[in-house]
Amino acid sequence: HFLEKDVELRRKVKSAMTYPVLVMVLASAITLFLVYWFVPQWAQIMVDLGLKRSDMPGSTQFLIDVSHGLVKWWWLYVVSLVFIIVAQKVFVSTRFGRRVTDRLKLKIPVFGKLHHKICMSRFSRTLGTLLTSGVPILQAMETVSGTVGNSIMSDAVMEARARIREGDRIGDPLEASRLFPPMVVHMIGVGEESGSLDFMLQKIADFYEAEVEATLASLTAALEPIMIVSLGFIVGFIVISMFMPFAKVISSLTSPDSGE
Repeated sequence: HFLEKDVELRRKVKSAMTYPVLVMVLASAITLFLVYWFVPQWAQIMVDLGLKRSDMPGSTQFLIDVSHGLVKWWWLYVVSLVFIIVAQKVFVSTRFGRRVTDRLKLKIPVFGKLHHKICMSRFSRTLGTLLTSGVPILQAMETVSGTVGNSIMSDAVMEARARIREGDRIGDPLEASRLFPPMVVHMIGVGEESGSLDFMLQKIADFYEAEVEATLASLTAALEPIMIVSLGFIVGFIVISMFMPFAKVISSLTSPDSGE
């Protein structure tokens, strides 16, 4: 049951983020095409018309410089991108790098809260399912630490497990970690006192799964217009910057002084 819930949650996250990712990829592809092919073509036309660099607006000069650097040093950008990807994978493969990355996942604006809610859902669903199946609390906590999906929260769960072994209540070490909201700590405490901890954990998991769905819906609804407007701004900036010198040429040709 837990695996079905986790797979369903992962599917919803991937499905919700598919459209924004596609828009981002499309925007990047269009921008690269314009800078790599469109800008050099129009820059050559401006040179053929006799336009000097000093006569061009600053935005046009900037685009030409960027395009020239991309055309001439494209291999350097590719090598740098590959190096960054490989370095990131090597860094994350270390314990220190994984902890730094997982801490950033929790702190990053907007997406950090979503990641935290997903981790809370996994924690609650896994622990509640294991306790319902009769697994001892210490063994269940150890299993949960490996499925929560974040090493920082995993360490907090293992610290709570060590405290529980010494006789502490479940909610106290979780509260001390500052990674578990007061509502979660309170419901766990109530469940522990009433003997219905597994039931409370399932309710917490249901709550956070609903929160994840609501957050995904609002996030995608906000990202779509932002990304479309950003793409329009970038394309508009490139087109306007490249046409501004031609407007100057046309105005000079149509001015009364040009006919004399």
